[in-house]
Amino acid sequence: MSGAAGGGGAHRLRSALRGGLLTLAGLAVLFLSVAVAVTIGPADISVPDVWSAVAAHLGWGEAELTPIRDGIVWNLRMPRTVLAAVCGAGLAVCGAVLQSLLRNPLADPFVLGVSSGASTGAVAVVVLGVGGGVLTVSAGAFIGAVVSFALVLLLSHTLGDTTDRVVLSGVAAMQLFSALTSFVVLTAADAETTRGVLFWLLGSLSGAAWTDVWTCGAVLVVALTVCLLHARTLDAFAFGQDAAATLGVHVGRVRVLLLCTTALLTAALVSSAGAIGFVGLALPHAARAVVGAGHPRLLPVTALAGAVFLIWVDTLARTLLDPQEVPVGVVTSLIGVPAFVAVLYRTRRSR
Repeated sequence: MSGAAGGGGAHRLRSALRGGLLTLAGLAVLFLSVAVAVTIGPADISVPDVWSAVAAHLGWGEAELTPIRDGIVWNLRMPRTVLAAVCGAGLAVCGAVLQSLLRNPLADPFVLGVSSGASTGAVAVVVLGVGGGVLTVSAGAFIGAVVSFALVLLLSHTLGDTTDRVVLSGVAAMQLFSALTSFVVLTAADAETTRGVLFWLLGSLSGAAWTDVWTCGAVLVVALTVCLLHARTLDAFAFGQDAAATLGVHVGRVRVLLLCTTALLTAALVSSAGAIGFVGLALPHAARAVVGAGHPRLLPVTALAGAVFLIWVDTLARTLLDPQEVPVGVVTSLIGVPAFVAVLYRTRRSR
């Protein structure tokens, strides 16, 4: 018995060490990806130029760049690249949490109807002029996302507070707000406005600013902290609500907390970048194939994988058809679908 316990302890130690090494490696890859991605584009900028500009703006020295090149690095490419990392990390973490919380491998950050509500809010501001010029597109999208999620909570509570009811309520809200968005665009928008709205709906980081980075980054830090504090609880949810309850988990309270956390994080990300699909669905499965299903290891690795993935997807989206830009959501789907199929096939073979 003691030998088995010792073997189990050694296995947990190896798993924790492996997770720590992967996290450190992921952080190194993330910083390198940010530095290299910022150099890619029409302007001739090197990695040392990027470090010089960043150090100067952080007060660690003086930039050796012209004002134009410094502006390209700090005001154009850097906020866009960092926001891509924040959105990728946030969407991937939300997907991992919801897949475990709802015990549904197809759950993603948009299963709660947040994306559809955000789209309706954005369209209401752009097309209908809701807010009288006071509300920005991001603010309208965030309000729409919160309203949609509130409707999901109300429906799921009314119909019976179970995971199946939450998913079905999310599908209902998704269809409702998608229909409202389509109705508004078809009846009130001109061709140019329709094209701009469609580009935003498919996901775009072209308007990224440092205010978006700070806002989404702060929400990500808070949400990731909450999820990590409940990582062991998420492990218990993998065995079902009844099993989690027998382990002392306050199922209803924890589920509402995590649902609200993921919904608000998704709302913040979607309001700044639009609906970027497939990151929250595919990346958690890829991370599980590497580090296993234990959430203390899974969540950090998933966040880093999502961040690196979306940095390079956005880089590809803005340079593939230069000077024309491809919506990020289109590229994530084109890359994510084959990758997701490959992960599923590998999982099937391992079984």
